Formats: sequence, structure tokens, C-alpha cells
Amino acid sequence: MELGLRGRKALVTAASRGLGRACAEALAAEGAAVFIAARDELALKELNQRIGGAGYRATDLSLSTEVEALVAAASGALGGLDILVVNAGGAPAGTLEQIDDDAFEMALQLTTMSAVRLWRHAIPHLRHSDQGRIVNITSAFVKEPSSQLLLSNAFRPGVTAMAKMLSAELAPAGITVNCIAPTALLTDRTRSIAASAAERSGRSIDEQLKVNAAAMPMGRYGEASELAAICAFLCSAQAGYVSGQTIVIDGGAGKSIF
Repeated sequence: MELGLRGRKALVTAASRGLGRACAEALAAEGAAVFIAARDELALKELNQRIGGAGYRATDLSLSTEVEALVAAASGALGGLDILVVNAGGAPAGTLEQIDDDAFEMALQLTTMSAVRLWRHAIPHLRHSDQGRIVNITSAFVKEPSSQLLLSNAFRPGVTAMAKMLSAELAPAGITVNCIAPTALLTDRTRSIAASAAERSGRSIDEQLKVNAAAMPMGRYGEASELAAICAFLCSAQAGYVSGQTIVIDGGAGKSIF
């Protein structure tokens, strides 16, 4: 299927590894011009070269001035924006007793305010596009909260609610706004969470990952590329009437029907 992405101008954040990297790779493979951002400049340089990207900028998404500068750099390098993929590193795991006020503030800035600022600065550029797309990478825990990820439970649902509101606000401009909500994908964050479980159980990380995978409906973790394929579709010409949705990518593990 031709997705109509050739020549489209995309900014993908948190793209140095994991889900953001996979999304950047998928969009570039479809012919989009992709500008990438993350904190790891060396990883960005390598990825930009490998996918034939339009440029990169080392950025701390928790800082307002850096987000503004990023969108200006990306839109300048690309000559505008058609696509914004909002992604940020996950907040630390933990329960209420384990998380202090500083951690809450950090998670607020990284998870919530990074999305708000990216939207705020990118939307004026997207309004000039005839195929404006915003895709937000959130978490399946917006549907079913995790017992160990309080900060994710606290902030990602807010991003999802704001994205829903934005979808209606931007619909007259033809800009779609959607969320992809993953869990059980094999990423560095998944390995980190498994490492904590392995420490409690006395297993190795690989053993813990095998135990976790065996308990999943498909008997395996998902791959980042499987999420990236959904991202590419949501950015496509064919997805022009899909907006305000949260698409869970979990291999059928979730129990929620909404």
C-alpha cells in the first residue's frame, strides 16, 4: 500500500532508540523527510546518517526553551512540518511511597509539558500542511493503570485527554491527532522494568523476560517495528478520517473494552 508519505516533513522526538527510533525508521522508509531529536547526540547522528534523515538536534524535552528551539530547527531544516510524532522517555517506576515531589515535577515536565510545548510550537506549522498529522506515543496504562508505574499512571492519561480535545479543535484544519498506547514491547524500558522484577524474584533479566513473555497471549513480546507500522499508517493519506483515537498495542494482553 502506498501511504502517501513521500516528501512529507516529519519531526520525531525521543528518536535515538526504542519506539521513537522505530517510528523515524518507518517514516523514512516510506519516503518522508525526517528530522529527529533526543538527548543522545551520537545516537542521533548515527540514525540520521543511516536513514538519510533531514537533520537532528540534541534536545532535553523537559526544558521549555529547548523544545521551542527544536521545533524552529526542524521546521527550518524541513521547510515546514506535516507530521509530529510526540515521544518522550518514560518516568521512573515506583509506588507512591517510593516517589518524592522532585520526581513528580520531573515527570510532569518530561511527560506532560513536553507534549504541550511540542503541540504549541508545531501546530502553527501543521496548519499550513494539507496532510497534518500528530501521533502521540503514550502507554496502554492509560486504559489499565500499572501497579508499579505511578508517574506514568498520573501523567499519560492527561496527555491522552488533551490529545482528544485537540483532535476536535484541529479537525477543521484537517489535522488529525491520535495516540498509540503500547505495552509488552521489547524496549530498553521494558528491560529496565524486568530487571526490577528479576531482582525481586531472584531470576536473571533474560529469565524474567522469558517468564513475562510466556504469560502473554501471544507468548512473546512485541517489536518496536510493529508499533512503528501503526504510526506510519496514522501519518498516511489513508488515515485522514482517523482522529481522536487511542490505539492500544499490547498483543491482546489488556482486559479493557474501551
